[in-house]
Formats: sequence, structure tokens, C-alpha cells
Amino acid sequence: MLKREVYLSRIRGFYNSDLVKILVGIRRCGKSVILNQIVHEIKQSGVNDDHIIYINFELVEYEELQDYKKLNSFIKDKVKDKKIYYIFLDEIQRVDKFETVVNSLRASISNISIFITGSNSKLLSNELSTVLSGRYVLFNIYPLSYKEFTKLTKKDAKSEKTFWDFVKWGGLPNRTQFTDENNIKDYLHSVFDSIILRDVVERLGLKDITLFNLLLQYVVDTTGREFSAENIKKYLKSEGKSVSTETIYVYLDALCKALIIKKIYRYDIHGKAILKTLNKYYMTDLGIAQIKNNNFEINKSFAIENVVYNELLERGYEVYIGKTKDGEIDFIATKTNEKLYFQVAYLLDKESVIEREFGALSSVNDDVPKYVLSLDKKDFSRDGIIHKNIIDWLLEI
Repeated sequence: MLKREVYLSRIRGFYNSDLVKILVGIRRCGKSVILNQIVHEIKQSGVNDDHIIYINFELVEYEELQDYKKLNSFIKDKVKDKKIYYIFLDEIQRVDKFETVVNSLRASISNISIFITGSNSKLLSNELSTVLSGRYVLFNIYPLSYKEFTKLTKKDAKSEKTFWDFVKWGGLPNRTQFTDENNIKDYLHSVFDSIILRDVVERLGLKDITLFNLLLQYVVDTTGREFSAENIKKYLKSEGKSVSTETIYVYLDALCKALIIKKIYRYDIHGKAILKTLNKYYMTDLGIAQIKNNNFEINKSFAIENVVYNELLERGYEVYIGKTKDGEIDFIATKTNEKLYFQVAYLLDKESVIEREFGALSSVNDDVPKYVLSLDKKDFSRDGIIHKNIIDWLLEI
């Protein structure tokens, strides 16, 4: 089993905290594995089994506890003494009013440490923030990074064949169990279908699955490009669907809430402001993109861009598109007092491409570190702008 140290290292300092620890991520990205690794570490510290309460709401034996009052009573009955009890509630979004239970437990029992996971953005809702009144800490969990993928599969991390396998089929951990592409496709379809059924139809109440799939198809085909509601309407009309702009945004929001896609905003570098227009969307997992891809071949340039975006998120950065006076920078990554600029290209195989990628960064006159990432093995660094091979960069941390 792969130890997901990048997340454990962030969570360890909160093991005994009364803050509610929330792990949120797309279905099958590995949240339960991380919970079990936390349980293992807590047991290793000397905590007895009877002080660990673990409930997975996807298991039939816990179905009765999806009633929030029964869940509350079940946990309270387990707390027998003043030592710390560690409570793990896996896929808690299946419990109606779960936030009420969590807040009640935290407020009424002082010697508990609560960990919860979920697969949709209800765990990020304003309602949850209001009920818990800031008494929680959130950890976004993502599918495997490229470095984790190569550790788990023991494949040659420096090989472009390994890299393209990751780009094509994504980083959902269980997909690494299969080598046959048809098996991988079947598995990814099953994950996607479970997201549609549970996180969209049941929870969000969207009935038009055909529209949902067409809209996702469009997002996949235009990943990394400027979003346009009018272009989507034209596309949907060509597919026999006439919908309003409002409906499009409702379904896009559903895709985001199901954590299938992520919206990225623009940041005006000179005006120093986040812009709410002309945003883009990227896929949380490229394997899902592959099974929804209309084209036989993936768009390598945009797929690599998506990989970099996901990697920056996993490394804990907030990520924006950089708007400059004359154009844009692919990504601005910020974290505490750190800021980085990135341009991403498939290959710097023409002088015009080199000028475009480096020129976008050299047009910004500040001291922020600037990087161009591509699959080239030759170092094109110049004028203080650092060029890195993308595989080397993915393996750095």
C-alpha cells in the first residue's frame, strides 16, 4: 500500500486537535486509504481499538446510521471514559444533516477527535461553515500524483511511456490494478457512473443525464481553453439540445460539486485582482476525461497543462490564470508568501514556440520566479526564466 505522505504530513499535527478534520475529494481518489493510514499511526502511538470509532457509510452494515439521530446516539454510547476517542466518518455526505451531528458531538463531548471524508462539495458548503463556526480544518485530497503513481506501480518514472500512460488514464489508485485498456475503461466508467448516480442525480436532483454528459463532453474537448456559454449553447444545439445559459451554469456547477472538474479564475497581474470572467475548467482526473473524449487521440498540449495544474493543487498552491497587458500566463501558483509563474508546452520544437512561451513570462517585470515546463530534455533556460523537463519537475518533491 502506498503511504500518501504528502497528505499525512499535513494532517498529523491535527490528530489530537478538537478541530474537525475534513478530507474531501472525488470518489475513489484514496480518501479511505488515508483514513486507514491515520488509524494505523494512531494505534502505533498506543491508542487502543476501543477508542477508535470507524464508520464507512458506503457499507450496508452502517446503513441504519445514515439517520443522523441514530448516528449521534451510536457514537455517544461508545464514549465511556475521559481518554481521547478518535472518530472516523467515511463518505459522510450520505448522512442527511451530518453537519448537525458533527457539531453536536464536538460541542457535547470534549475528549474526541473527529475525521470526516466526502466525495462532493457539500463538505465545502456555506451551511457547513456556518454550523461548525470555523471549528474545522479542510484537506483537499486528489488522485495520485505522477510521483505517487510511479511509486505504486513501480514503473520507470523517467520513461515517457510511463508518463503518457499516466496522462491518458489518470491517477485514480484502483485503476493501477489493471493493465488491459478495456479493463481500465470499464473501471473508470463504473467510477463515473457512481458519481452521476450518487452525487448528481440523488443529491443534486439533476434528471437530464444526456445533457450532463454532453456538457461534460464539451468541457473535456475544450479543457484549458476560455469558457464560453454561447459556444456551449451552439454545441448543444448541434447535438439536438436547446438550453438556456442559466441551465448550462446549473449543470456546470453540478460538475464542480461532484468534483469532476475544477474552475480556475484569472488574476490580473498588473491590477492585482481576481477576475470572475473568462475562466477555464480543468479535469480532476484525466482518466475520466479519456473515457469522455470524442477524439481518438488526446490533445497532448492541454493534457500536459492539466497535469501541471493538478500537481500544483496537490502541492498545496492556489492556482490562477495570469492576465497580463498583452496576453496571459498559463498559471500563477501562490502559497503563503510564495508566488510562482508557469508556462507549459508539449515541446519547444520551433523558435516561434520558444518565443511565445518565454515571451509570455518576460513581459512581466517583477521578481517572481518564472518557469517554462515541457518534455524537452535540452535546457532552454534564459534571461532568468528557468526551463525544466516536465517529468523531472513532477518528480522533484
